[in-house]
Amino acid sequence: MDVLSSRILLRPSDPERSRRFYRDTLGLAVHREFGDPDAPGLVFYLGNGLLEISGRATEAHGQGIALWIQVRDVHAEHRRLVEAGVTILQPPRVEPWGLVEMWVADPDGVRIVLVEVPDDHPLRRDQRGLPAPPG
Repeated sequence: MDVLSSRILLRPSDPERSRRFYRDTLGLAVHREFGDPDAPGLVFYLGNGLLEISGRATEAHGQGIALWIQVRDVHAEHRRLVEAGVTILQPPRVEPWGLVEMWVADPDGVRIVLVEVPDDHPLRRDQRGLPAPPG
């Protein structure tokens, strides 16, 4: 398989509510808008991936789906999302694998983990044995 592009597709039960959640509450940047101008499909940047919110769900989301989003400061996001009324499933904590993680839910209950990689975590090390770039 020669993959040229990819994205995660979510079909929400209430498209407008989910567009507002991902665009306005989480603050994801819009990559592209398409379709009916009154009810557009939106594609958001997710770091090195894309998330599309379009269509409408006709059945419940599977419990096995979750989004992994790396952020600079999980604690700052926690404060901001609590103030916005987002459902916090787990407040920030350092996991045994060394990442700081917080779990939230979107309006349809899709689980989203916000992850902060601490400066001293192995993911910050250059795996080729070279020093990691600053920042």
